[in-house]
Amino acid sequence: MSDRQPAARSGSGAQASVELLAALPLLAIALLVAAQIGIAGYALWSAGHAARAGARSAHVGGRPPAAARRALPPLLRRNARVRAEDGVRVRVDVPRLIPWLPPVPVEAHTALGPGGGGDG
Repeated sequence: MSDRQPAARSGSGAQASVELLAALPLLAIALLVAAQIGIAGYALWSAGHAARAGARSAHVGGRPPAAARRALPPLLRRNARVRAEDGVRVRVDVPRLIPWLPPVPVEAHTALGPGGGGDG
């Protein structure tokens, strides 16, 4: 009787190993999705920061598109679109971890009105 118990234990251990191997691809996909969402948030935050830099530049008589582009990280500058009409709009494509994903653009808009410099 004691010979059968170790066999049962090793069988359940093998089953757990197979189940873990089956779950690993799902865990990897979940990790990639979470990382992609984090990158999208970073791209949106960077676009907002660049739009604010462009709006500050416009408020003091500078060149908003140049200021907005300088405020972007180098990876996002390449395909950034900056418009300085009725405030500053910055649109960037979210970097993709998986190349076959469709491009996802994010956009931020900022404007400083009269007294928007904090004096009012």
